[in-house]
Amino acid sequence: MPIYQETLSISTSGKGTIEITAEVQDVLAKSCLGTGTVSVFVQHTSCSLVIMENADPSARRDLEVFMDDLVPDDYPKFIHTHEGPDDMPSHIKMALTRTTEVIPFSHGRLCLGTWQGIFLWEHRVHPHNRRIIISLNGE
Repeated sequence: MPIYQETLSISTSGKGTIEITAEVQDVLAKSCLGTGTVSVFVQHTSCSLVIMENADPSARRDLEVFMDDLVPDDYPKFIHTHEGPDDMPSHIKMALTRTTEVIPFSHGRLCLGTWQGIFLWEHRVHPHNRRIIISLNGE
């Protein structure tokens, strides 16, 4: 089964979600594969990936607010804070979510639902450059 792989570099502006569905679809188009699966993997421990509603941004904002309430940046019991007060909370948020999403594709199109999008979720306060590896297996 043919394999195609590409690495994306995404610049974030700090905490929040960035939709990368179009970028993943563009890599799929370049691969010339019709049917298979795409694995999207982020190479960092303080951001994550999530498939979430892409029609109404308030759904993502509610998720972000909930996660910040669950794991606040100023939690006083964290020891691992040498990169700042958002360091350990970012690692925990990543561990509670995912660093990889696997999505089927058919006829050269991602098989996402009507309102689903693929998002990079930056958990750090300051901007970062993030690497995302996209691997496609298919025919």
